[in-house]
Amino acid sequence: MANRVQIPSNNSSLIAMIADEDTIVGFLLAGVGNVDIRRKTNYLIVDSKTTVKQIEDAFKEFTSREDIAIVLISQFVANMIRFLVDSYNKPVPAILEIPSKDHPYDPTHDSVLSRVKYLFSNESVASDRR
Repeated sequence: MANRVQIPSNNSSLIAMIADEDTIVGFLLAGVGNVDIRRKTNYLIVDSKTTVKQIEDAFKEFTSREDIAIVLISQFVANMIRFLVDSYNKPVPAILEIPSKDHPYDPTHDSVLSRVKYLFSNESVASDRR
């Protein structure tokens, strides 16, 4: 219990999004969008003109902001910056890969699912030793 990370409990935690336009618009219609005083948004719309550098910068910004609790990223976008997504290991903000309309979800590429499988495989090996 001593190793637990304290999660900030203020009421201003946001969900950030990096995805295609249709996915972002759906979440914006649900009320997830935010624009602060400096005109900074909590989302990045990825289209054919978006560079990998822009996606990397948005990911780094969203994962370093104190007011963001979850980063939703389309799996096809996460595959573009897979090295960053896989190397991210903090509990907050949580990184969740989601499917998009044009790109089906592939569980073999999901970083969270692969970590869970790894933990359970180590746990099952340890339980076999008892």
